[in-house]
Amino acid sequence: MSRKEALRQLIHQAQFNGFEFRHWFQTHMKAVWPGSEQAITLLASERRYYALLFSHDFARSFWRPGTQMCFAVPSMTYSRVNTRGDVIQVTRKPFTRRLMKRDVWKYHLREMAASPDPILYISRFLPSSTEAASRNGHREPMAARA
Repeated sequence: MSRKEALRQLIHQAQFNGFEFRHWFQTHMKAVWPGSEQAITLLASERRYYALLFSHDFARSFWRPGTQMCFAVPSMTYSRVNTRGDVIQVTRKPFTRRLMKRDVWKYHLREMAASPDPILYISRFLPSSTEAASRNGHREPMAARA
């Protein structure tokens, strides 16, 4: 999937959750609205999409408040002092954490900033094509379901 197509899908998902792309674009990029396709083309060029991806308004809409968040906590090793005063090494196994947070978008912004490719990070949260089709009221063709 190209960067432009990924941006289009990310924007559609955020708009579904209440993001006003036109207003954001006119406020942050250009005062004149060129149309949605030209706006996405402009964002896809020269890494201008970073302004959109790290926008708090976009993040709040993309990751709705109060939705369940699942993420993997990696294994880690750290040292601590036990009850006898000895320094010991503690190794925690990786685990999946599920919780509901009001400001889950802040967590994802931090993780996206630390990721080498922000579009790849955020694209993991797009609904699959079957979920999107059922959400829009369309059914997949019989051949696709087989």
